[in-house]
Amino acid sequence: MILEKLESKGITLEKMLDTAMELYIGDDAEKIREKLRSMMLYYLTDINVQSLLMAAILLEENFKVEEDPVNLIADELIGINLAEYIGGKMALFNFFYYDTKKPGILKELPPFLDDAIGGFIAGCMTKLFETTLSRDSQRRKRNRNMKRSVM
Repeated sequence: MILEKLESKGITLEKMLDTAMELYIGDDAEKIREKLRSMMLYYLTDINVQSLLMAAILLEENFKVEEDPVNLIADELIGINLAEYIGGKMALFNFFYYDTKKPGILKELPPFLDDAIGGFIAGCMTKLFETTLSRDSQRRKRNRNMKRSVM
């Protein structure tokens, strides 16, 4: 349901993936994109993520602001909360990176939605790398232990 609501605002899953990958630096971009797709779809079913995204949508529809005034911080708070809810404190840094660079669809969106979508993307990217790095670390540790047991 939330994805349909986002799509009605021109925010598709593909555009969010494109935006996320625009700042990605690393190998296996297609593999990362597919993992990110799964992660985004998973978090789009979370009632807390849905609530924060819906809040941003409703604010855009019912609370008109011109451009992005410097004294407006509610939009940032939605983005920060989305990022941290999904990706923990580390996602905060990723959120500000996306918020500053405004890649892809973020540069086209109004204030509440650009921060909400930026926070969503930052949280998912952070969680993805945390999960990937954790698995890689565990794999290296198992390999070291196997080498030791062979010796």
